[in-house]
Amino acid sequence: MSETEKKGWFARFRSRGTPASEPPRAAEPPPAEEPPKPTEPAQPIEPPTPVETQPLPASAIEARAETPISPPPGEAPVDRHEPRAHVAVETEGTVEKRGWLGRLRDGLSKSAKKVTAGITELFTESIPGIFTKKKLDQATLGELEDVLIQADLGVTVAARLIAKLGKERFGKEVTDEEVREAFAEDIAEILQPVARPLTIDAAHKPHVVLVIGVNGSGKTTTIAKLAHLYKGEGRTVMLAAGDTFRAAAVEQLKVWGERAGVPVVAKQTGADAAGLAYEALEKARAERCDVLLIDTAGRLHNKSNLMDELAKIVRVIRKLDVSAPHSCLLVLDATVGQNAHAQVETFKAMSPVDALVVTKLDGSAKGGVLVALAEKFKLPVVAVGVGEGIDDLQPFEAKVFARSLMGLPT
Repeated sequence: MSETEKKGWFARFRSRGTPASEPPRAAEPPPAEEPPKPTEPAQPIEPPTPVETQPLPASAIEARAETPISPPPGEAPVDRHEPRAHVAVETEGTVEKRGWLGRLRDGLSKSAKKVTAGITELFTESIPGIFTKKKLDQATLGELEDVLIQADLGVTVAARLIAKLGKERFGKEVTDEEVREAFAEDIAEILQPVARPLTIDAAHKPHVVLVIGVNGSGKTTTIAKLAHLYKGEGRTVMLAAGDTFRAAAVEQLKVWGERAGVPVVAKQTGADAAGLAYEALEKARAERCDVLLIDTAGRLHNKSNLMDELAKIVRVIRKLDVSAPHSCLLVLDATVGQNAHAQVETFKAMSPVDALVVTKLDGSAKGGVLVALAEKFKLPVVAVGVGEGIDDLQPFEAKVFARSLMGLPT
């Protein structure tokens, strides 16, 4: 009985498909085991692929294939697209600025999410999405201080922000947005004194900028982006490929120089970096360039022999110009967090560091370290980077950064 029912079921199941004797051009789609004939492409066997989506992966592959070199580990990859800044300026003067602010907010989103999530959680009811005012007592202030420290603003900055908030609002009912607004205002006060663009002194021909930093901090790409900025201001710029230790560094800077439209002075891998810097300064002086940007090899701040060589570069170029370098930029990778403090201290002891560039703010949730650096060292932060494009490095703006860090509109 059960065997008969079983056979009856399979017979009924087969009767729902296309019989083997029927031609494949049936009104209903053929079964999966009988694919359509090659001469019948109109059969709706597979959903059509939209035509407009086909060229996208091809163009991406082509763009990668056209890249002359592959970026070495630890360095930001070479931008594969033409600079967008000129197009923005030609069409509408505010397009570039709006684009940059958007990129900055997006780049700081990880850091903002970390700090705002902690603050918001303190003012959230047990029902998700329902916020409430909360009395600002000592326990709440302590919890807010922990949030700020965990967001890499550092113990000193956190204590300063909490002390001011407590002084102004203690015992009052506050919301999470009011707290974030207060923090953003106080952070902007800390950052404002260091938000100073790099000033090129026209009295020097050239104004020599030495760019230093640890391995993988983004020095080479930062140099190219600075060259792009200065050339956009109408200045004549020259680059010196002083990172003669890393095999691909010279070629990488040449590629960037080509994209930025500026000449590059270079030698073979292994050449004396101090000698190259000397020759580049000679050439830049002869051509009356406005700016000479000197790349250097990445060096760990705890390697004394490499740090000594950096001091040698400074001594050698001062044989031509006793005031050189006129600016010494330390490039810091924001993803290292509090380790950036040790880098600044060591480099300051070995070279005339007078300004900072903070890169890769979009790479982690540690953007708050910039506030801690500003409070401790008081060094100008001349630019910040939030991407790999040639126009993704821009002058630092204190208020915009502070509000973006607190997840507030700018």
